[in-house]
This record gives sequence, structure tokens and C-alpha cells, in this order.
Amino acid sequence: MLIAGFPAGAWGTNCYLVAPAAGEECVIIDPGHEAAPGVEEALKKHRLKPVAVVLTHGHLDHVASVVPVCGAHDVPAWIHPEDRYMMSDPEKALGRSIGMQLMGELTIGEPDDVKELTDGAKLELAGLELTVSHAPGHTKGSVTFGLPEAADIPPILFSGDLLFAGSIGRTDLPGGDTAEILDSLARVCLPLDDSTVVLSGHGPQTTIGRERATNPYLRQVAAGPGASEAPRRGM
Repeated sequence: MLIAGFPAGAWGTNCYLVAPAAGEECVIIDPGHEAAPGVEEALKKHRLKPVAVVLTHGHLDHVASVVPVCGAHDVPAWIHPEDRYMMSDPEKALGRSIGMQLMGELTIGEPDDVKELTDGAKLELAGLELTVSHAPGHTKGSVTFGLPEAADIPPILFSGDLLFAGSIGRTDLPGGDTAEILDSLARVCLPLDDSTVVLSGHGPQTTIGRERATNPYLRQVAAGPGASEAPRRGM
């Protein structure tokens, strides 16, 4: 398994390229603000051929490079239908104070081929099987992508802005909902094995076991209301 990840743009959003091995087909996860050069560098370095872009949610910092990346490689983008409008109308998704900061710098719109994600779907792409879990709360159409354990590789969760090391995604933007994100944490994250590696939309990697023991939000949903909160990260 090859996973090449790098932080991109003004918010340091993690973009990932995932493939069975170097020299093979790959999937690109969340090519956000200013991610296109890093994507091209990683493709060249690892001799990868992209077959799809998959998006954990529709916020600008996760989708801003979708049009150029999909266009350069003639591949589709996958997104949950409840977040699809954000590709064409990021200001509505973020609010004017945030969205207008970057409007003049970006090419807004959808790529030529957009496919919609559904909860529980298994995407067979580039020799991989990505399991989609709808996880609203940060946005209405937030999803995670899971990869099963294989050989000596533990299971992997691409959590987007649902779960971070020590925190969770913010819920104060349009479509955010604290009760929903806590429910998503309980449904999507708590059942996972402690060995599951979490590759999130912002910040360093972690594991479900580490977050189960230390993340106040996972502790809250495991034990019921009452745990203290920690600062939230990301956009």
C-alpha cells in the first residue's frame, strides 16, 4: 500500500494519494486549496496514474483544486449529494466572511464528471475498496473513507474533518451541527478497532485507540454527555 499525503494551501488541508503500490493507479482524496502542484509532484515521484478524486466534504479548502486536477487527468470526482452545491457556491457553504477571502483566486465550479456518494457504498477504484460512511455534523454531506486491514497494514480511516488528533471538526459554519457530529463519531468511529490509523483532513495522523483514550469528544460519546470540550481545528 502506498499513501502519499501532504498539507496544502492556506489551511494546511491534507491531500492524499492512495495506491496499491508505486507505479500503479491511484485515488486522490481532497485536493484542496493550492493542492494541484503537490498532486502532480506526487504522481510523478511515485509513477501513479489517477483514476478518481474522492471528497470527504465540500468545503473550499478540500475541493478548490478539483477542477484542475480532474481536468488534467480526465477523471471523475465523487462527492456526497448534500455537499455537491459547495463546489459551485463555496460562499454559501462558508459564509461571506470566509468565502470571499479567496473568491478572486479560484476557478469555481464542478469538473466535467461528478458522481455522488452514498452511505455504505464500496468504491472499487485503482485496485482498492473504499467504504463510504456518511458522517454529517461538520457539513451535511461529510463522509469518511475506510480501507480494510490487509497483510501487515492496519485498517485505515480517512476521516476528513470528522475526527482529528485530539479534536473534531468545527460545527459553526452553515450546515454544521454539534449533535450530528457527535452522533457521527459514535456511529462511525467508536465501532472501529483501536489499531485503525486515522488520516484526517488537518493535522497529524493518529489511531482510534489513541483517540478513544484521549480525545474528549470520543470520550464524551462513549461515556455519555458531560465530558469537557477541546479546541476544534480546521475549516
